[in-house]
Amino acid sequence: MNRVVITGLGVVTPLGNSASELSAALKAGRSAIGPVTQIANPDLGPKVGAEVRGFDPLAHFPENKLSLLDRSSQMALVAARDAVKQSGLDFKSNGLGLRSACIIGTGVGGMTTLDDNFQNLYGKGARRVHPFTIPKMMINAPGAHITMEHGIQGPSFTVASACASANHAMGVAFQMLRSGAIQAAVTGGAECVFTYGTLKGWEALRVMAPDTCRPFSKDRRGMVLGEGAAMFVLEERGAAQARGAEILGEIIGFGMSSDASDIVLPSAEGAARAIASCLEDARIRPDAVQYVNAHGTGTAANDSTETKALHTVFGEHAKKLMVSSTKSMHGHALGGAAAIELAATIAALRDGFVPPTANYNEPDPQCDLDYVPNEARDAKAEVAISNSFAFGGHNAVIAVRR
Repeated sequence: MNRVVITGLGVVTPLGNSASELSAALKAGRSAIGPVTQIANPDLGPKVGAEVRGFDPLAHFPENKLSLLDRSSQMALVAARDAVKQSGLDFKSNGLGLRSACIIGTGVGGMTTLDDNFQNLYGKGARRVHPFTIPKMMINAPGAHITMEHGIQGPSFTVASACASANHAMGVAFQMLRSGAIQAAVTGGAECVFTYGTLKGWEALRVMAPDTCRPFSKDRRGMVLGEGAAMFVLEERGAAQARGAEILGEIIGFGMSSDASDIVLPSAEGAARAIASCLEDARIRPDAVQYVNAHGTGTAANDSTETKALHTVFGEHAKKLMVSSTKSMHGHALGGAAAIELAATIAALRDGFVPPTANYNEPDPQCDLDYVPNEARDAKAEVAISNSFAFGGHNAVIAVRR
């Protein structure tokens, strides 16, 4: 089987819009969680979030193209541009586009477009919507625009598995490359959900923190939404080396499972099966892993369940793992979260540190691992896993090597 490496990385996140900015923010332990500014409504319950600040679409796209691009597509395209540029690949030459894939994860699609149109129709009495409403809001729009901009003519589709969407998308791209079905891939995730309707839906679930995200801390009060995009260029290791490409990291394993138990409550057994499957796929022993970028949403059920799953898979080695939830800094970007977290994991491996779990106040007896509280730690980890456990019981775990 082929070895699969990352040669391009692009991000648009609350912690920065480049890999270097993201890495610096993670190392500083800076949290981007603050008051939500995109929605001005006093009736809004959860008033905090991790927004991408200062993102100007007109700095990246001509005005006449914005009628086709939801905010999620805009960020996905910008992140993909940076990833492709860094990789040095030209998908439009030598037939590479025909042998390449674009596989993107997102949870809900163009929610800003949907919400704007519903407000116009139901709130303002409008009788029609923009003719490009459907292509702008459809869930596969970000991936479609990436293929058109870069000339990717091979397999192209969108994966939607709630909060595991991006990990599933990147994992499938990895599998296709490893098998030799494709030569290169642009893959990752994007999500932008700061709309009144979406936040009211999350408020109704009663899982939202009123102040900030405190994963694994005893006083945690829930999750905090985020937004953004992260995109990667993957290719076969030998081909990347032959053309002198900079290798940012290697994907070595991917595991999946389904809880098949509850639509919202997580299962430690299901999560453990996905982690164990990933390690088996990577052909590594549990004690080869030094760092876990945890799903770590900050809800009572998720964090204790994930801790139990780590104990189940890693046994005594679990106590030696460095575990952190970067959602404590960039929020939970839902279908795009796993891509941002893989970017954070790659930054940690390359730059020799482990990101902290920010906002951590006190230990929880049910969460008894090393969560790297509040301050980044200098550590040259060689192997890490990134966990994603989603509503619906969809679990996906990726393993990477420095």
